[in-house]
Amino acid sequence: MKTKTALVSIVVAALLLPRAVLAQALIDGQVTKIDGSAGKITIKHGPIKKFDMDDGMTMVFRAQDPAMLKAVKAGDKIKFDADKINGQFTVTKIEKAK
Repeated sequence: MKTKTALVSIVVAALLLPRAVLAQALIDGQVTKIDGSAGKITIKHGPIKKFDMDDGMTMVFRAQDPAMLKAVKAGDKIKFDADKINGQFTVTKIEKAK
């Protein structure tokens, strides 16, 4: 019984691993504008595969936590992650690029 449980755990982990790797891949971008009072950030970015965006573009995103906008300013090169929350593209993680 232990062998069967271990095998199931290994199979589940193998199936979930690609999603975990994709989820950790941050998107390259550059901040073009911040509207702190509205909790929005405009980012010029490259492709975003999880949204089937094959080309780069400039987009306005909501900030999941408006406090994260204080860590960056217009002109900063960044790495970020985004999700679609309540139908809106939302930055969930942001960091200055090194």
